[in-house]
Amino acid sequence: MKVIRFKTNNNLSQLAAITKENNIFELAVDSFQDLLNKAEQEGKSCSQLIEDEIKTKKPLQKELADLELLAPVVSDEVWAAGVTYSKSREARNREAKVQTNSFYDKVYEARRPELFLKSTARRLIGPNIPVGIRTDSNWQIPEPELALVIKANGDIVGYTIGNDMSSRDIEGENPLYLPQAKMWKHSCAIGPAILLADTINDPYNLEIQCRIKRNGDWIFQGNANTSMLKRTFNELVSYLIKDNDILDGTTLLTGTCIIPDDTFTLQEGDLIEIEIESIGVLRNPVKIATNIKRGE
Repeated sequence: MKVIRFKTNNNLSQLAAITKENNIFELAVDSFQDLLNKAEQEGKSCSQLIEDEIKTKKPLQKELADLELLAPVVSDEVWAAGVTYSKSREARNREAKVQTNSFYDKVYEARRPELFLKSTARRLIGPNIPVGIRTDSNWQIPEPELALVIKANGDIVGYTIGNDMSSRDIEGENPLYLPQAKMWKHSCAIGPAILLADTINDPYNLEIQCRIKRNGDWIFQGNANTSMLKRTFNELVSYLIKDNDILDGTTLLTGTCIIPDDTFTLQEGDLIEIEIESIGVLRNPVKIATNIKRGE
């Protein structure tokens, strides 16, 4: 079962559930956080709560493609993990022009994972909204990732798709520039849905695909699988909440294993599609950040 959020005809946001039969049911809560709170109050999982609610409801007489989807959860904070796949370590070493025994090698092998703040609610965008590219970077790529949606106590309640936009030349110049290489206007997108954690058999065997279109042609396609992760999801979460308060609905991106060739950089007008089986397709056009209007 999946949860989505979409814009109504009155320009309000509406939470809804998608069943395995692809029926869409509007839910009587305003946000994913409200869904978590209500489920906790009633001693149920989110999927159990939804199943009980929709027993007496009729599905929405619309297809998913007819809805203007929003980010499925408005996370006060979005965090990200780095160098969790071997391919990511190799790419980071090339960025930094080092061969062996680099800080990226140390992070990959270390007990402690790399975690950093990726976005805030104000910067977070959903499907079909332009992601931004920086004006002071010449090497920018998307980073397709499985994202965890977690509660304040660290419980993983769902999975969604994340695009951790990255300026590779800025990070490669100096790892201390990581905040500027990772966070700017519209540098993080999530969506299109949250796959509820108790309705999936194995989150460590999900196929991830990324496609980039330019001038009508697909110029990049890559794929990976979450089975290639170096670390477990619970391991990443345990370090995120260690001596650190988070809120219900916090999102944690788990790292990427799909990286375009080192000669590739995004351009305004490109279209990025990230697909993860059982979740859907996160689709975002690309714009220069300064060309993105407030509220776009």
